[in-house]
Amino acid sequence: MWMSYPCGRVKNVEHPRLLTCLDTDFTRFRQVVARDLTAPVPSCPGWTVDDLAYHVACVYLHKVESMRQGQRRPAVPDEYDEPTLPLLDRAYAELTAEFAARKPDEPVVTWYKPEETVGFWIRRMAQETVIHRVDAELALGEPLAEIPEDLALDGVDEILERFLAYGSWNWREQFAAVLPAYASEQVLVGAGERGWLVRPTPDQVEVAEPAADQPVAASVRGQPVPVLLWLWRRADGGVTRAGDEAQIDLLRRLLEAATQ
Repeated sequence: MWMSYPCGRVKNVEHPRLLTCLDTDFTRFRQVVARDLTAPVPSCPGWTVDDLAYHVACVYLHKVESMRQGQRRPAVPDEYDEPTLPLLDRAYAELTAEFAARKPDEPVVTWYKPEETVGFWIRRMAQETVIHRVDAELALGEPLAEIPEDLALDGVDEILERFLAYGSWNWREQFAAVLPAYASEQVLVGAGERGWLVRPTPDQVEVAEPAADQPVAASVRGQPVPVLLWLWRRADGGVTRAGDEAQIDLLRRLLEAATQ
């Protein structure tokens, strides 16, 4: 199987744009979860919508305290004795206030050593929110609101480069049961006109830019939004799988390890 994709890294979405996307997706998330906190969340087995909303609130507050305390594992309460929706509102207000008080290039602690800046958390929280907004919509049977293509493409790059490639190297114990005994074949992930070559090895998952007319064992292709949802295991529609299914299944298992 041969593929041809443009070379060159995906340009990250600018921080003001990410903050706009974050606000849009939080607003939608807040509207949807308020409908029924007791509904099960099919994309997060064992969770109700209340669990989902509480999780998002805790993530926001954790990042706020991480920036304030300068700690990767900041001192935060084991649990919050507040009703979920008021807690969610407070958490989002504190998160956005913290972002507004800092510059995107300001140094802060993150889990991604190559980018220890406020901008990392802006991106991460925008991507966290859009995926959990989808979870809420799936739980309540709501139509999925639009995901902008630039945000989706940015999210594809994030999960492959940061969660999968960096994560498999930095937290090998999390991937040890899934990484192959020998270097595996390359899988192309194609989102719109962009592509990433994913190659699992015994030591980590390598993610590289594709070269023109390079052979691959398998491919997963689609427009950026369906590919993003496929990578996060939220939906399978709109994605075309071709080639060695065993390699695609291995990629799926590695993604599960990366995002658990």
